[in-house]
Amino acid sequence: MQSVEQAAPVPPSAPTRRGLLPASTVPRLAVAAVAAYAGAQVISDITSVKIGVAFGRAVDMGTWIYPITFTLRDVVHKMLGRRAARTLVVSCAFVNLFMALYLQWVARAPSHETYLLGDEFKQVLGPLWRIVVASIIAEVVSELIDTEVYHWFVRRVTTQYQWARVAVSNAVSIPVDNALFATLAFGSLPFLTDDALTLPWSAVWDIFLVNLTVKFAVSALSLPLIYISPDRDWSHDPDDA
Repeated sequence: MQSVEQAAPVPPSAPTRRGLLPASTVPRLAVAAVAAYAGAQVISDITSVKIGVAFGRAVDMGTWIYPITFTLRDVVHKMLGRRAARTLVVSCAFVNLFMALYLQWVARAPSHETYLLGDEFKQVLGPLWRIVVASIIAEVVSELIDTEVYHWFVRRVTTQYQWARVAVSNAVSIPVDNALFATLAFGSLPFLTDDALTLPWSAVWDIFLVNLTVKFAVSALSLPLIYISPDRDWSHDPDDA
């Protein structure tokens, strides 16, 4: 009887066609954290056009939401790793830039004769590009610093006390964010001394202190968010993950 050769079974994980990505599972909680981070970024940028009062001083209302993004970034870092956290930060910067460009186009588009709020829409939501650029630069630089400090803490200090790793990384990154934004958006910088948004350095310092106080307070309240998911095994986590 003639023998029939049987092909070796193909492992289930092997791709059947070239170019296909291997199947992977992302926790639903991680997806929710990414969505919350992106949503908080957009909400804080839009609401920052409203200037309110805190401690008797002027403060943009996006300040009450934006500090939460630092803790949400830490949650994403814990669940998905440093590379994913970096990607999230940079991706949201492009989302914010696209939002500003789209709002500018919408604000300049002719209004229908039945829509009587075209001028008001342009005044409120038309982007101020100095603010936009300052905000995006501050966000990217500070959130990437937050990423590195958080990773350093869990790899070099301790994996215990999750609240401490968040508190330390936020304590470094929030002042950086605040200083960059206040300086770039309102400081008397070269080529911007005559800009309408330029303020005396005493006023810039006042903005820095008020916003820093609010951001630290909101950041402290957001610390428990780090416990919404189990911690990862950092001992088996490569430095470039």
